[in-house]
Amino acid sequence: MPERFLLQILRSLVTRGLLRSTRGVDGGYYLARSPEQISLCDIVEAFDNPLNPNLPVLESLSPDVRKRIVAVLNGASHAAHQELSKLTMADLMRVNRHDGGEN
Repeated sequence: MPERFLLQILRSLVTRGLLRSTRGVDGGYYLARSPEQISLCDIVEAFDNPLNPNLPVLESLSPDVRKRIVAVLNGASHAAHQELSKLTMADLMRVNRHDGGEN
């Protein structure tokens, strides 16, 4: 993975308050909150908030069809947000340990 790409990811996580960074010889990145306080949804939404659906204006669709599509997309977005919010980093770390994996 190119270093510039990794730095963009880390900056996004810092901006969203998931990581903190320190400069210097002993510097680096560390969690800004405990793993129990960081949900999978927090991580996913740190990148351009992909859970918010944006339907482009499609002139060929009637207002009624467009309204129904927007309602379905909003429902799917809400469901994804709810499910991703249930799982924390701590949960992911526990699953990894139970599967015989390492931290």
